[in-house]
Amino acid sequence: MRRIATDSDFRAGFVDMLPAALALAPFGLVCGVGAEAAGASLAGAIGLSAIVFSGAAQILAVQLLAAGAPLAVIVLTCFVAGLRFVIYSAAMAPYLRPLPARWQKSLAFLLTDQAFAAAVRRFDTGGDSHAAGRHFLGSGFALWAFWQVMNVLGYFAGNLIPAGWSLDFAVPLCFIALVAPHLRTSPTIVAALVAGSGVLALAALPMKLSLIVAGIAGIVAGTIADFAQERWTSR
Repeated sequence: MRRIATDSDFRAGFVDMLPAALALAPFGLVCGVGAEAAGASLAGAIGLSAIVFSGAAQILAVQLLAAGAPLAVIVLTCFVAGLRFVIYSAAMAPYLRPLPARWQKSLAFLLTDQAFAAAVRRFDTGGDSHAAGRHFLGSGFALWAFWQVMNVLGYFAGNLIPAGWSLDFAVPLCFIALVAPHLRTSPTIVAALVAGSGVLALAALPMKLSLIVAGIAGIVAGTIADFAQERWTSR
């Protein structure tokens, strides 16, 4: 671990992700506050944030826990809320294929919205895939470590932070800032517009299925736009 921590690519990924980690601080505080309000112990709150490592899933879990929902319902709800990572994983698979299996598993655990956007950008620059993997590891670890700190602080803060502050506003803003630089071609813009419109139009779907359906629709639309662009330019 010491050798990895001193690697230049790992440290570069860690430093590059610090602004995004800081932007997630309000959401981490909210998750910690929610765990305390739901009656979770400190060990339970830390275990939830360290193992689940997903703000959306954690918020859903503590809300259902506070409502007395069965464990099976909580697990299934969090599973559905995290289905978007199947799409992320499929997109990351070609980049991670050259890496050893143990690296692939470690990076899969650290896959988040922000880490995904940053990793794709780094892998797209080409070069050594192992170096890009170490960069991904550094960025993912920065998010994970900072997330634990903010969850613990939020847990101790308890209900001192008013819910009316809506501290989770920083999460979509942070992700938009990471994704926006990738919207440079017609297919990516089409995919983003279709997916964004789909999320809004399908918001009534239960268990956040709108994210999955809209994501698939965006991928299909982007692929069709890419094929159409290739045919047009080949004429």
